[in-house]
Amino acid sequence: MTAFVLLHGAWHGGWAWQRVVPGLRAAGHEVFAPTLTGLSDRAHLLSPAVGLGTHVQDVVGLLEAHDLRNVVLVGHSYAGQVVTGVADRVPDRLGKRVYLDAFAGGDGEAAIDLLPEQVAGHYRESVAGPGFGWLIPVRSLTVLGVTDETDLAWLGPRLTPHPWLTYTEPLRLTGAGEGVPAAFVECTDWMRVFRPHAQRAAARGWPVHEITTGHEAMVTAPGELADVLLTIAQS
Repeated sequence: MTAFVLLHGAWHGGWAWQRVVPGLRAAGHEVFAPTLTGLSDRAHLLSPAVGLGTHVQDVVGLLEAHDLRNVVLVGHSYAGQVVTGVADRVPDRLGKRVYLDAFAGGDGEAAIDLLPEQVAGHYRESVAGPGFGWLIPVRSLTVLGVTDETDLAWLGPRLTPHPWLTYTEPLRLTGAGEGVPAAFVECTDWMRVFRPHAQRAAARGWPVHEITTGHEAMVTAPGELADVLLTIAQS
């Protein structure tokens, strides 16, 4: 039995993995899908001080509290930064790290600097305006490749603003996590913001898998995503 820990991206909560979890559990695995501090059902903890380090500690605390070992740690989008930070802190607890259409940052790199210039500019403008200088307002789901009305109705009301510090705080790495095997899963049926990260992953020798769906694969292609995650875990 493998323990999967599934980390959501910006604006989401652990609930975003609801359609993926059954497939992993049906294969006999344990699954955790925490909500990161300041988001969704933990939005009451939101403050300008919530940063990348906060979210890394969230996950380290979960792994230690449940004494989890040989974990497949999956990070979607923004949470790729969290996966990298956690792997550096507690590499002995991880068996695999998986980047789902996610940032594959290195030491000293902040998420905002890893986005395409045009997208990063949009983020900065929205933070300076409706984000009051410290929040990233929720982005359009259609931009992220979600078009089905049922999916939009399920996702939209549940999304919450995301703390800006998580995007501006850089990774500070010792290199300890580099020994944890990694894989990348790219979602190819949208504007492919994370294509450079898939290319970076390939250059590092990581296996790169593709799913023909939008950025929100855990919502729009949950069965295929579960199958890919199981394949990665077994490889």
